[in-house]
Amino acid sequence: MTFVLAYVTSHGLELAGLIATVLGIWLATRRLLICWPVTLAADILYLIVFYRARLYSDSILQLFFVAFTIYGFWHWWRGIVTEGDVRIERLSPRGCFKGLAAGAVGAVLLGALMVRIGAALPHLDAALASYSLLGSWWGARKYIASWWLWIVVDLIYIGEYVYKDLWLTALLYAGLVVLAVLGLRDWSRAARAQAAA
Repeated sequence: MTFVLAYVTSHGLELAGLIATVLGIWLATRRLLICWPVTLAADILYLIVFYRARLYSDSILQLFFVAFTIYGFWHWWRGIVTEGDVRIERLSPRGCFKGLAAGAVGAVLLGALMVRIGAALPHLDAALASYSLLGSWWGARKYIASWWLWIVVDLIYIGEYVYKDLWLTALLYAGLVVLAVLGLRDWSRAARAQAAA
């Protein structure tokens, strides 16, 4: 019990980020607009956590997440005002290919930069950051494919965070995989309902 209390005390920001992230993603699976302000708090908390762990790609990623979070809030809000609901969108095969290719290019370029500045796990962290940007963009655009991408990326992140001794964050990402599966299920149902309407 003392170990747990000491760990939580010394990892308070990580714990706060964990709670905000889980809540934000759960709200996103429910397609509730409040998910974006909660996610913004998580982005800022994890910016600090990752910087302290020298996971610089993830730190930079959090800055992009802040921008995507603001964009996602605006895009969803505009859709609710226009359509009365957060409507799910389909991603074309061409759009999927272009996104995955852009993620690969981003991974290579960011990985090269991370090697130069001495980041921990430069190539892996860069690839995960690059594809996380893609997942955020797809999520902000309301593409169901974002949930598939998050499942894959989050599974790999678990291993990275265990390796870096960020156990709370590894646990968080295990939960995020579950939330991504739930998001995929719920958004797929909503898309079928939209198509039937």
